[in-house]
Amino acid sequence: MSIHILEISYLIASLTFIIGLKMLSHPDSARKGNLIAAAGMLLAIIVTLTLYQEFDSGKALNYGLIFLGLVIGTIIGTIMAKRVQMTAMPQMVSFFNGMGGACAALIAIIEFQHHQHATVTGFDGELLVMLLGLLIGSVSFSGSLIAYGKLEGKIKDKVLPFNQAVNMILLGTIVVMILIQMVSGSSPVLFYVLLGLALVYGILFVMPIGGADMPVVISLLNSFTGMAAAFGGFLYGNKAMLTGGILVGSAGTILTILMCNAMNRSLTNVLLGAFGGSAGGSAKTGPGDQTVREISISDTAVLLSYSQSVVIVPGYGLAVAQAQHVCHELEKLLSEKGVEVNYAIHPVAGRMPGHMNVLLAEADVPYERLQEMEEINDKFANTDVVIVIGANDVVNPAAKNDPSSPIYGMPILDVDQAKNVIVMKRGMAAGYAGIENELFFYPKTRMLFGDAKATLQKLTAEVKEV
Repeated sequence: MSIHILEISYLIASLTFIIGLKMLSHPDSARKGNLIAAAGMLLAIIVTLTLYQEFDSGKALNYGLIFLGLVIGTIIGTIMAKRVQMTAMPQMVSFFNGMGGACAALIAIIEFQHHQHATVTGFDGELLVMLLGLLIGSVSFSGSLIAYGKLEGKIKDKVLPFNQAVNMILLGTIVVMILIQMVSGSSPVLFYVLLGLALVYGILFVMPIGGADMPVVISLLNSFTGMAAAFGGFLYGNKAMLTGGILVGSAGTILTILMCNAMNRSLTNVLLGAFGGSAGGSAKTGPGDQTVREISISDTAVLLSYSQSVVIVPGYGLAVAQAQHVCHELEKLLSEKGVEVNYAIHPVAGRMPGHMNVLLAEADVPYERLQEMEEINDKFANTDVVIVIGANDVVNPAAKNDPSSPIYGMPILDVDQAKNVIVMKRGMAAGYAGIENELFFYPKTRMLFGDAKATLQKLTAEVKEV
């Protein structure tokens, strides 16, 4: 009877994961969807702890250690989630993702210890699942920690000599070792050597990747963790774990492909750790003349107030300044004056997929005002003013004009087509890709220097007076 209740509970938990993921597709239902999925996970944990031992009495559970782990993990996770700033959200996502990969690898290690003493005839599918779970989980763990260090600014990009060749040889060696394990049977030595090689590959895979490409890396590593969790579900015959892993893995893979398309990158190059880069470079002068033109707060207020259409381009600088709420206040004020205001969202703006969407949703910006790159690009030519707040690489015309640029070929927001462009920045520093933005020198571009939050507050006050 208990086993049936357990299986039914896992099925219910799986359904909550699916429903929760569906509800995450819209900001209005995302919070509720997250809570529903979390409730399903809580159900799966409770029924596992209360019913598992009843039908598998051969494996005694140490409830003291389990409860201690739950308490410690809950406290740490709650504190991290409550204290994290929006600017550090990508780092937290990378860290938690790495922990998920580590858990999947540990499952494979523990089950392998039991599997060594088992007698297997024919194809050993269980061993294959363990090896794949170990490989993918370990790559996700070490790669996510490197991504965390890069986002935190503690690890610099490092391209090793013959990086592509080394990664291909290392990946080929790992595949050969898995085949040897499958043919010759489980070998502890080969198993732990495979663990070490997988950890090294995760490091080498992420290390050379430039900052501008980091959203793709986060999405890809997230899909790795999901697949590793799914392999754990196969090992235990756990439907909730299997469903959750498949959902995370498939969603992460789809998002990775969309990210690659948005950046004009090849997924094959992602896997080889050989795309993007943060190599510095100078922007070509293009139609500009390397002259920076500034604009005052009062002139900006007048220009915005008498415009018919305004597009705001949010970037990482908006998150750093925590200026999303005052930006929304300016948007509402302009709307009351009859100005059509929209937000242009680039797929890789910020440091992780959907970073700007989350940031603006936190400020209660209407979802209908957020327009994706494909939707908004055709409208820039008829836009009176574009306000770029903290964005850099995603509006850099060098992606279209300079074949020597590391971001060349990446689709961008065509803000240079608008009638007027106002760029809010602290200074003339390069973006995350480490290159100069030629947009700053265009005749139609005006620079409004200063902290984004303070500048927007002053601008909002001026607009009220116009």
